[in-house]
Amino acid sequence: QNEKELQDVVKQQEEKMMQLIDKSGEVTTLKGEVSQLKRSLQRAETEAKVLWEEMRGQEPKVDAAYIQERVLLRQEVDKLRLLLLEKEDENQLLSDKY
Repeated sequence: QNEKELQDVVKQQEEKMMQLIDKSGEVTTLKGEVSQLKRSLQRAETEAKVLWEEMRGQEPKVDAAYIQERVLLRQEVDKLRLLLLEKEDENQLLSDKY
């Protein structure tokens, strides 16, 4: 009887360890995604700054396609910023658990 109980406890502990290993892998993956999102955000912000500087140097007549491209880039920056914030929140929640 005691041996059976001991085996059950050992099995439960092994299952918990496997869950922790899985969570650890998820945290590592999330950290990689956050890092990648930060780089993408930085690139997008740089592009947006360059476009803004170009816009300031333009005469009153500005190409509509140029403006559209700038708007699309700004939208991409906003999407990336939102994704980054979401990943940071997920990462924080996982960090708080451990």
